[in-house]
Amino acid sequence: MGWGGVLPSQQRQHLVVETSKDKVTGLECGKAKTMDLKFNNSRKYVSITVPSKTQTMSPHIKSVDDIVVLGMNLSKFNKLTQFFICVAGVFVFYLIYGYLQELIFSMEGFKPYGWYLTLVQFAFYSIFGLIELQLIQDKRRRIPGKTYMIIAFLTVGTMGLSNTSLGYLNYPTQVIFKCCKLIPVMLGGVFIQGKRYNLADVSAAVCMSLGLIWFTLADSTIAPNFNLTGVMLISLALCADAVIGNVQEKAMKLHSASNSEMVLYSYSIGFVYILLGLSCTSGLGPAVAFCSKNPVRTYGYAFLFSLTGYFGISFVLALIKIFGALLAVTVTTGRKAMTIVLSFIFFAKPFTFQYVWSGLLVVLGIFLNVYSKNMDKIRLPSVYNLINKAMDVKKSRTLAQTV
Repeated sequence: MGWGGVLPSQQRQHLVVETSKDKVTGLECGKAKTMDLKFNNSRKYVSITVPSKTQTMSPHIKSVDDIVVLGMNLSKFNKLTQFFICVAGVFVFYLIYGYLQELIFSMEGFKPYGWYLTLVQFAFYSIFGLIELQLIQDKRRRIPGKTYMIIAFLTVGTMGLSNTSLGYLNYPTQVIFKCCKLIPVMLGGVFIQGKRYNLADVSAAVCMSLGLIWFTLADSTIAPNFNLTGVMLISLALCADAVIGNVQEKAMKLHSASNSEMVLYSYSIGFVYILLGLSCTSGLGPAVAFCSKNPVRTYGYAFLFSLTGYFGISFVLALIKIFGALLAVTVTTGRKAMTIVLSFIFFAKPFTFQYVWSGLLVVLGIFLNVYSKNMDKIRLPSVYNLINKAMDVKKSRTLAQTV
């Protein structure tokens, strides 16, 4: 809204109203109109510009209905096509992401360099975020630098500890732990905020905990390279991941920041953190020397690994925006289950059916967690209704036999 200057001699301002819908006194839609307001024989004019609907929107969104993913406008397709495109994007990019991550750590001698892989990944993410930021109109940084320093620290903890844990754990074990972010979230809610949870949430946490314990015991029994350090690292990564989601969401809503801005600044600051940490611990030199001997299998795979991860999150966000978190969680859970199956197929590792039962317990916990958040949308039949239905079926069968 722009205010015109006030003329001292006549004390007037211009009132200009732009509209895209109404016709006023024969003028066409959208043209400027001037109205005179008289007060005590002195004419005053106020200049007011009413922007069109698209102008009032955030510069990060082109249209209310437009949902653009990787340059593809999904709004042109029907809901079913949008769903299949998003699901295909999530499965394709994240399955490649998981395969490349395990492939990198399966390279002989690479396991001690998980933090260096995270450094390279942060560098690529920063570049991708910078490129995407150039494609939008508003390039200003909206979130304060201090907030980004906190987010970057948590991001480093989440991804760095998660990558490093693969040096000590099987990939399926790491994925199972990633599915159980609810546990640290609930513990933090109880001890820090004094929250109380319903029966479904508590049951979900119990199922996830039992599934994790059972899966970890199976891994420690049959995996030759099992190390409790990996469990500690992935547990700390989960705690950081549980905090970072709330901090990011609050910051983006409060300051109306775009995803590309969040990616660019959080990962670029995190890159500096990791670089300083590796330099101080003398871990940078050996990692660079090792990767320079196999540039294709290290930097090449790391580039594809980072690119597929960046693309995958774009489809997840689109899935949440179009269909909601309930369906998105269902799809991503299916993707994680498929990742575990493919891990056993493509990479030789010992297997026991205890993995299957413990994994199903974790899946049940995820379902209970989703159900507790969407009780109004998901209505499960009560035990009473199930008994009545069974009795009705039994009566109908008896009558049919009698006839």
